[in-house]
Amino acid sequence: MGSIEERLLEAAAVVAGAGLVDAFGHISIRDGDELLITAPVPLAFQTPEQLVRIRIDCSELPLGAPKEAWIHLAIARAHPATGAVCRAQPRAVAKAVAARRALRPLDGQGALLGPHVPVHADSRLIRDRVSADAVVDALHDAPAVVLYGNGAVTHGADAAAAVARMWLLERSAELTLAAPEETELPADQQAWWRERDSELLPRIYEHLVRTHAASG
Repeated sequence: MGSIEERLLEAAAVVAGAGLVDAFGHISIRDGDELLITAPVPLAFQTPEQLVRIRIDCSELPLGAPKEAWIHLAIARAHPATGAVCRAQPRAVAKAVAARRALRPLDGQGALLGPHVPVHADSRLIRDRVSADAVVDALHDAPAVVLYGNGAVTHGADAAAAVARMWLLERSAELTLAAPEETELPADQQAWWRERDSELLPRIYEHLVRTHAASG
């Protein structure tokens, strides 16, 4: 399993290696009453010394934390079962949302993102508690939310789930852009897939570790 620092650095390498970020993006893992979060440095170049601890109930961000850490804190407060948050810049997602294409489950793995992926309509950076709370309002009980013109956020029980969902979000957007018509899976089939997310998400993450962690 490794230490929390090792798990966070591995997740950062996976997201970078999979091409889900550019200069911007961050990941956090919950550790009791704190989050351990990546620094405001490209995810491919994170080091253990740069990782930052933040109390979930903090009123100000500590030195060295990314300014959008407020997103992670707001999700951690609103969703106590969430163990990790991933903030990335998936390109197909940006294209799909700019084209006003709704992201709905067109295949089985896409169903692991919920019946639809909500969109936070404000493209400005999320750099305070109020705007972060607005993102959580848009997210509601979904595992992913698109930040219009500004990437996406996924969360899950652990870093594996959060990162796997970000990868699935990009794959779902690619399928949406390629599909001439959007015919989503029937509700009962979507539910069947979601009931198995605790089995499938770790397998997806393990695939990503083996194929992308070293390339970040």
